[in-house]
Amino acid sequence: MPKSKVRKKTAYTPPADRKTPVKVAAAGPSPLPYKIVMFGLMLLGLLWLVVNYLAGDKIPFMLELGNWNFAIGFALMISGLLMTMKWR
Repeated sequence: MPKSKVRKKTAYTPPADRKTPVKVAAAGPSPLPYKIVMFGLMLLGLLWLVVNYLAGDKIPFMLELGNWNFAIGFALMISGLLMTMKWR
């Protein structure tokens, strides 16, 4: 079987129209109020659901909301969880 010829590749040179990469300054840690609000929303949503299960029938405004209590509790928890994506 004949031996294949070896091809030499030229060195890669980036096109001239590309810009040099710019380094982005590293962001510092999240401020304390951001963390308090984030964890507070998650805990408030959990607390809302627990109170709804334990005493929802004894609290007049929770009784009027009915199944919307689940939406409120989960919305609070999800908004806190969404805040974790920007937490540094």
